Amino acid sequence: MCFGGSPPSPPKIPQQEQKVQQAALDARDEERRRLRAQAGYQSTALTGGAGLTAPANTGQKTLLGQ
Repeated sequence: MCFGGSPPSPPKIPQQEQKVQQAALDARDEERRRLRAQAGYQSTALTGGAGLTAPANTGQKTLLGQ
């Protein structure tokens, strides 16, 4: 049961401060999007710019347990 009535309204924010806050939120979202896109590319790169430097494993195959 609620005896207090409606909750108090949030304080009014000046228009200029709202624009600054929105610009900060937009910049944050853009940076997150950019980092996500960059991480997506880097997570698929399995070698560096020089490629593979170790020789390939081309030895004779063996059966497990022998």
